[in-house]
Amino acid sequence: MGVFVFLPLVLPLTALPIARLAEQHLHPRGTTRLLTLLAAVLGLCSTLCLGLLMVVGTAQLPGNPLPDGWSDPEVRAAVPFAEVAGAAAILALAAALAGCGTALRRHRRIRARTHRALDVLPAGADPAVLPDDDPYAYAVPGTPGRPGRPARPGRIAVSRGMLRSLDADERAALFAHERAHLNCRHHRYLLAVRLAGCVNPLLLPLRSAVAFSTERWADEEAAREVGDRRLTARAVGKAALVARPAPYPELAQFAAPEPGPVPRRVAALLAPVPPARSWPPALTPAGLAALVAAAGTAASAVSALNAAVALFLVLKAATPL
Repeated sequence: MGVFVFLPLVLPLTALPIARLAEQHLHPRGTTRLLTLLAAVLGLCSTLCLGLLMVVGTAQLPGNPLPDGWSDPEVRAAVPFAEVAGAAAILALAAALAGCGTALRRHRRIRARTHRALDVLPAGADPAVLPDDDPYAYAVPGTPGRPGRPARPGRIAVSRGMLRSLDADERAALFAHERAHLNCRHHRYLLAVRLAGCVNPLLLPLRSAVAFSTERWADEEAAREVGDRRLTARAVGKAALVARPAPYPELAQFAAPEPGPVPRRVAALLAPVPPARSWPPALTPAGLAALVAAAGTAASAVSALNAAVALFLVLKAATPL
């Protein structure tokens, strides 16, 4: 395997420039999909390589259930610094799996808790108006059905305080924004990059970038539906001035009270509609950054595959018949 086994652990660095530049030259829909794809592939490659290193490290532990031949010097020679790398990989992979498990449980728990909170309201009410004077609004993804539990559709939750803060046209933009979160299934993109960040901390900047791009995507869908970009910008800015943190901060919120992203969203809505391209122009910083990210992702996939095949052949040769 050589040093190839370590490359997928550091190649996520190649995706960081495009995470910062994509929004300048891509439609937020394309930005979301591109960054999520990069994060998913790079995260999977990192996990695979940690698993390969863990096999080598586990085979050296006394009393392990693996074949004795897997701890032979020939196997350890396939990995540089096998003793240190193998032991570190065991801890890193355990932490990554624990982080992913925690993120998945938290995601399911929050979704179930929000649906239970909305069950006290009239069935089918959309949006669901909560009797709370704190201004906030968020989208609640649907849950699939299980034996003994029916499926629950996605819903929009908005507080009475938020409705009082906006006029009728601004409320229409708010509802269109939240419906876009549900119809475009933004929670899936957010969950994918969150899991990728749990596997490799170098991918955490992509999580922030996708969180912003999904909000911009919903802004563009809302502006298209209401037919007025300035109205949508006014609704976003006005809601941000009065908004309070939602009870469930991991859900997509219309205008979270944060100083950075909201002005950028308003400025983008006051500008012309972004081009509906899925790849930035080549002769731009974003285009070069996209090429670097694509090359890094391809190299990560090739390195992971090479390491997996090499270790398979070494272990096969070391396994007694």
